[in-house]
This record gives sequence, structure tokens and C-alpha cells, in this order.
Amino acid sequence: MLNPELIDPIIRAALREDIGRKDITTSAVIPKNLAIKADIEFKERGVLCGLDITEQVFRIVDSNLRFLPVAKDGEPIEAGREVAYMEGLAASILVGERTALNLLSHLSGIATKTREYVDKVKGTQVRILDTRKTTPGLRVLEKYAVKTGGGQNHRLGLYDQVLIKDNHLRILRKEALIDIVALARRSVQKKTVIGVEVINIMEAAEALKSKADYILLDNMPVEEVRECVALRKSIGSKIEFEVSGGVTLDNVQPYAQTGVERISVGALTHSFKATDVSLNIVG
Repeated sequence: MLNPELIDPIIRAALREDIGRKDITTSAVIPKNLAIKADIEFKERGVLCGLDITEQVFRIVDSNLRFLPVAKDGEPIEAGREVAYMEGLAASILVGERTALNLLSHLSGIATKTREYVDKVKGTQVRILDTRKTTPGLRVLEKYAVKTGGGQNHRLGLYDQVLIKDNHLRILRKEALIDIVALARRSVQKKTVIGVEVINIMEAAEALKSKADYILLDNMPVEEVRECVALRKSIGSKIEFEVSGGVTLDNVQPYAQTGVERISVGALTHSFKATDVSLNIVG
């Protein structure tokens, strides 16, 4: 997911957004040949994510900068700990500083939030997944952060999985759900994953007769999810259940204990808190 062909265009666009024509402050007051040393420090506890991306920001700004990471993505970092050191032209470090820190704090925040959810469901069979509720243009980075935090990626976009959602079903309301799934199965490549979204036990019962790979139980209360799991067991179906909608850190554990296999959480990428990180001049 850190393929430079995917990542570099994102970084370059972010740098263009920030630098524009040039950094007029740095160019006005900082000597061109002045070299400095700096470090990047976590100001609060969190899960590190994006250090390689941070390094690439500075490499694009100035390939002669020396960047020494002293921690790894996925590692829990305590407040006050340095995660990287660098040395090079002061102007280059200052030009890349904000873009690098924005990406590092953003991705570490997602990884930290994901780790909180993953820790909550330890001891169950549940996998925590992300959603498509990502920042436009940053999806590949944000989904990398989810994986770094211990979660798993749902579909990357509309192109790699079939998910028959409520609006598809409303448009095709005269068609039986089982027939809609069968149509999708005939229309896509053989190994394509197919999911279908349901909102109640009756729809879940119909979906369990289909050839879907998983059934998304949308905004169902815990007790209703438990009933769906019991129904699945009674008919011997192997289709996985996914809970989605309204999942929080307070209720993710009760959902996980119902017997479902998957819980998708939009909050991982749309309601996280960015981790506080800073760049300090040290010499």
C-alpha cells in the first residue's frame, strides 16, 4: 500500500498546496546554506503510522536530507518520545515540516483509534474493518493506517467488491433479494467477494438463502444481531455476518460477543483525533 506510484502523487499534491510558488518566509530570512539538526517527537501517546511517508516528504523536498527513523509503524509510542532524527539544510526541513507532520499526525490518529477498537474485541473472532468513509484523495493512506493499527481493510472502492446496499435494493424493490445476489454473481468475475446489506431479521433470513459471501447487518441492535446469528446456526449457513452502523467503543464489545465475524467502523477514518506530533530544532 506504500507503492511510490500511489503515494508520491499524494505527497506532491500536498506540498504544492502548502508551498505554492515558494515559502516566502523561509526564503526571506533563512540563509540558503545553513544546516541544522531536528527531531520529530510524539507529544502524546499513540500508535505510530506514516514514518516512511514522512521520510518521503522530506526526500521529495530535498534528496540530500538525512533522515533516521528510530521507531516503526505500528509501534505504541509514549508522550515525549522521538521517532526520527534528521539533518540537512534548514530551508528544506522548514519547507517540508508542515506537510510531513500533517500526514504523520493524521495517520497515527487513525492507527491509534483502530488499535482501541481492536483491543476492545480481543478474545472474540471479530475482525475490525474500515469503510469507504475516508478523506477524498487519502484513501490508500488511511486504509494503510487502519492496517497499521491492527484492523483490516474492507473494499478499497466500488471496483474490487460487490456490496448490494439499501439504495440498490430500493431501486430493484420488485426483485427478490436472492435473485439480485444471483444476478451479481453471474455478472462479476468468479472470485469476486459479494456482500448484501439487510436491516432486519426477515431480510437476513432471505439473504442467508443466497450465494453472498457475507451479510451486512445495518444498524441493528445487539439483541437482533444475536437473533440473526442464532438463525444462521439453526440452518447451518456458513455466510459471514458483518455489523455496521452505530458502532462505538462503548458497544463494540457486546456486538463482538454475539458471534458475528466482522464489524466495520466508519469512525476509524472520519471521527478520529489526530495525534499531536512536533518537529524540534535540536542543533
